[in-house]
Amino acid sequence: MPRTSPNELIRQVRQEVSKVTWPTRKETAVTTGMVFVMVAVMAVFFLIVDQILSSGVRAILGLGG
Repeated sequence: MPRTSPNELIRQVRQEVSKVTWPTRKETAVTTGMVFVMVAVMAVFFLIVDQILSSGVRAILGLGG
């Protein structure tokens, strides 16, 4: 495989970056909002599962109050 000069590499990188479709500000805001919503939903889900498993382990080991 032939070696590529640094100048040629930079030219190729610029050419590829120009093909990228960048998201709009609105798309970025909507996506960020959805990420925060999903993180909150998953945090509540794992809190509930953790509480259920914790009470089950306490019941099995007789540590419950």
